[in-house]
This record gives sequence, structure tokens and C-alpha cells, in this order.
Amino acid sequence: MAINGVSLEVIILAIIVGTLAAIVYSLRILVLLERRIARVDLNIEKIAKRIVAEEMKIEREESLIERKLGLKNTKKKIKKKR
Repeated sequence: MAINGVSLEVIILAIIVGTLAAIVYSLRILVLLERRIARVDLNIEKIAKRIVAEEMKIEREESLIERKLGLKNTKKKIKKKR
């Protein structure tokens, strides 16, 4: 069966090949997005580590100041009450 010189098999094969090409392209985009998300996740992890380090530094400075002022650590008392 031919439609204007192009057989039905050729049309079906063209549709199948086009669909496969679309699937491959979509997978490529998904891989690229996954890599980008992984980089973002890594950057967030680095930022979180810096924040934790800064918080530890602040807590050390706070306890040093409290010791110099002769204050007792009120945080421990609050935690013990619970």
C-alpha cells in the first residue's frame, strides 16, 4: 500500500524513530538536570557546614564571655528541667 510514493511501513518506521529520538532527548535532559541538582545539593551542604562551624564558633565565644563574667550556663538548667 503506497500513499503518494511512500509506503505505510516507511511512515510507521519514521514515527517509531521519531518517538525513540524524543525519548533519548528527554533522558539526556533528565541526566543534565540530575547533575545540576547534584551540584546544587553539594553547594547547600557546603553552606550548611560553614553555618555549623560559625555557630560552634559563636557558642565558644559566648561560653568564654559567660565564664569571664562569672555567669552560670543557663542553657544547661533549662535542658535539665525538661
